[in-house]
Amino acid sequence: MTKESPIKKLLVANRGEIACRIFRTASQMGMATVAVYSQADREAQHRKLADESFPIGPAPAAESYLDGGKIIKIAKSSGADAIHPGYGFLSENAEFAEACESAGIIFVGPRAESIRAMGLKDRAKALMEKAGVPVVPGYHGKGQSLKTLKKAAEEIGYPVLIKAVAGGGGKGMRLVENQDQFEAALAGARREGEKAFGNPQVLLEKYLTKPRHIEIQVFGDQAGNVVHLFERDCSLQRRHQKVVEEAPAPGMTAGLRAKMCDAAVKAAKSISYVSAGTIEFIVDATEPLSDDSAFYFMEMNTRLQVEHPVTEYLTGHDLVALQLDIAMGKEIPFSQPTDLPDRHAIEVRLYAENPDKEFLPQSGELRFFRLADDIEGLRIDSGFVEGDNIGPFYDPMIAKIIVGAGRREQAIERLSSALEKSFVAGCETNLWYLAAIIASREFAAGEVDTGFLGRHHEALSAAKAPPGLDEFALAALILHESRKNSRRNIDWPGADRQSPWALSNGWRVNLSYQERLAFVVDGQKLSLTLQPLEDGIQVDYENQSIAISGTLAEGGELTASVNGRQVMILGAVDANRITLAIGPRALTLVLALGIDDEDVASEGPGAVHAPMPGRILKVFVEAGQAVTLEQPLLIMEAMKMEYTLTSPRNGFVGEILVKEGDQISEGGLILEVHDEAAQD
Repeated sequence: MTKESPIKKLLVANRGEIACRIFRTASQMGMATVAVYSQADREAQHRKLADESFPIGPAPAAESYLDGGKIIKIAKSSGADAIHPGYGFLSENAEFAEACESAGIIFVGPRAESIRAMGLKDRAKALMEKAGVPVVPGYHGKGQSLKTLKKAAEEIGYPVLIKAVAGGGGKGMRLVENQDQFEAALAGARREGEKAFGNPQVLLEKYLTKPRHIEIQVFGDQAGNVVHLFERDCSLQRRHQKVVEEAPAPGMTAGLRAKMCDAAVKAAKSISYVSAGTIEFIVDATEPLSDDSAFYFMEMNTRLQVEHPVTEYLTGHDLVALQLDIAMGKEIPFSQPTDLPDRHAIEVRLYAENPDKEFLPQSGELRFFRLADDIEGLRIDSGFVEGDNIGPFYDPMIAKIIVGAGRREQAIERLSSALEKSFVAGCETNLWYLAAIIASREFAAGEVDTGFLGRHHEALSAAKAPPGLDEFALAALILHESRKNSRRNIDWPGADRQSPWALSNGWRVNLSYQERLAFVVDGQKLSLTLQPLEDGIQVDYENQSIAISGTLAEGGELTASVNGRQVMILGAVDANRITLAIGPRALTLVLALGIDDEDVASEGPGAVHAPMPGRILKVFVEAGQAVTLEQPLLIMEAMKMEYTLTSPRNGFVGEILVKEGDQISEGGLILEVHDEAAQD
């Protein structure tokens, strides 16, 4: 057994919520902590939470958080005994683990040879087949030509999944329904694999039409002990990335759990695994789970998982503390648990993304960020606070909201309450979408599989009803309250700032005040009329009228009476931007005072704008070229993922305002597709 080596100072080679979470446990264990931060993270919370922090380079991850040599240099100069990589970035980089060992620094994770063995999916599957662990039918060969891969896909049978062999987190992965889609999908998977992992090679897997994603948490120590900590269900995903995770898996039978956990331990032992790891399986869910349900090894994540908090609630073990103890040479302090604890936990991932626009990542200021804090069994893991900015450089996850209880039904009830009591606005998020998922009948019934969100997306999206009179009236009240009694900047000699002439709330002599407001909401223009009442205001919109009153508090809280109904929201006015947080829903309106409806320019039907900030990766068309509806025009890259923008109509491409390699901000005009008449 390796001699125990204490860790007195720990460097976390990561950022965001996982860095903050590791720092908390390290501090509780009496360790000093060291953070690294990129230029984009100068004001980040993980930097502020550590005892020491050091700059690591420019915003792009390749020049900062992925620069292992620079991180080791900082670790040595700061006197750190160990480096915890978190997840993502260098967490599954065998060369980095070896470099730490060569530098005399403890790597809090598995041995390099284990990372290497499981890091390439094709090699991992071969190892698992040898160890007797069932694997998904597919192609894991070395031949990488288009002809070879296309032939293999035909032999496997469509649909197939193309996966980067060094991939993870949904990157370098494409679902291919038929052979006509294969070539373009392969090119995209290879590009993402090269960019994210430095390896363009791929493998092919048979795509199960109704799979569940169930994974087993394993731990190994340096004495050769390996245990499992039961399963997690991670079936609810979009773009092959998890959104909701829970433990234990709903509908799991004792017999199937035993088989899957035994296979996971066998897999970990086959590579002499040390530290935290996860064996990921897919389970055929065409029928309800039974002791005889078929399951297949998919991959092993040789690191701590994002969803580890649900296992912590289920078992009562701090997995980061266990990682640190094992890294110091200690043995796992408990024997294999046999009885499943009588508890249930669910985690949802709060992302800066727009579910209405194919979950495109978003960026911007967290104008309001106030998550519920009064729910029993609630835990929030986040690396952000109110006022922070979500940038375009890293993963768009803002926070993890975790709730535990004695029963699944109770956990759902608590989580639903936590989401309804949370307020996030300023940057578009999926908070309302998460609330809709947890409130859905299908989720409550445990009818989950990886196609859940695609199958129910339309019904879930209906939870975000378009704004109506109530929301417009609340925005008008926020504006009215923010301006009430505010004073104009009167700077001439002898000016009286207390004079009614200094008011900016529309006061006029012997005249009732009415104001016409023009709002732009989600690209749509609307007009309404605001009229002060003795108590509050009256708002008229499209032949509808509503009376509303309330007082805006300093922190943005507004308890309003809307036609006698009490509503509590958060609201703010920043220049001409009004931000509202109404429960899990958020609304942003742009105020265009003094602009009539006909003066507000409307966007043409053929305009193609950047849906998020990013880089133009590839342009497929030329000016003047004829295109058809939904024909691919170009590929953008943002937050480590690729997005294909398609033509909004049949027509001809006008002037292309970008070129490959250009950076473009959200909303930036890329090109317009003109109709035939315009072309003539």
